[in-house]
Amino acid sequence: MSPEIIDALAANAVFYEVFERRSSEAMEALWLDDDSVSCTHPGWPTLHGPAAVQQSWRRILGGPQHLQFIVSDERAHVVGDVAWVTCVENLLGDDGPQGSTAAINLFRRGPAGAWRMVAHHAGPVMQRP
Repeated sequence: MSPEIIDALAANAVFYEVFERRSSEAMEALWLDDDSVSCTHPGWPTLHGPAAVQQSWRRILGGPQHLQFIVSDERAHVVGDVAWVTCVENLLGDDGPQGSTAAINLFRRGPAGAWRMVAHHAGPVMQRP
């Protein structure tokens, strides 16, 4: 595995760690401060721009539900200064399993060379009978 892939997977892991810690400040620090950022939470319309994206995270992270992520099937790809990770988010809530979502997390190298999130898209995975 290349160092770039390892770094992209590490950035992806930090995203889920920050989510589980429910830190709005740390979540804001993960995202690139750029008008190109976007976020699609399951069941939500796509949000564009840092203000809308950060407001959504403050709302989610400040809510009553605490979620734990068991991330599986991670696959990372890097092309130049862009990386994306696809994965399955297996969610555990305060009252047990909450289902799974398929996610894609897109990162771009920031000015200091660190990966910064530019897009997150997650949608529910239908359970097969």
